[in-house]
Amino acid sequence: MVKSVLSVILVLVAVSSVFGKKYIPKSGKRIPQTLSKGWGDQLIWVQTYEEGLYISRTTNKPLMVLFHLTECPHCTALKKVFSEDKEIQRLLDEEFVILNLEYETTDKHLSPDGQYVPRILFVDPSMTVRAEIVGPYKNRYYSYEPTDLKLLLNNLKKALKLLKTEL
Repeated sequence: MVKSVLSVILVLVAVSSVFGKKYIPKSGKRIPQTLSKGWGDQLIWVQTYEEGLYISRTTNKPLMVLFHLTECPHCTALKKVFSEDKEIQRLLDEEFVILNLEYETTDKHLSPDGQYVPRILFVDPSMTVRAEIVGPYKNRYYSYEPTDLKLLLNNLKKALKLLKTEL
């Protein structure tokens, strides 16, 4: 009886430890950066749009630009599910240059349908904003909500496919 109870407890501990972990990059656990602002502490975020464009061009990886505000309830809700999604975090870590901004840039190409948050756009290494990669909303093309993570993951993969087909 005691053996079976201990076995059940051991299995429960093992299962909870497997499902409770966040994504850890291949290179090991990284020190959290303030640049992540909670969107993925284990990811390496660039500091400016110009730096993102430069690294994108030199590494031949697409740049994902995420516009958000700290006080925005929609941004906060998206941030929670975004930072907990292992597949999105893995893909961003391995295949993208990433930038999150709490302010607008002077590049008008990054607000093709207006300035709102949250807003996610993709820029390829040739510095072309991929305006055809859109979210599900007709009044805010580049906006995503927590329930749209599957589409966001598909759009990340689409950005990679566009890059590979144009090489």
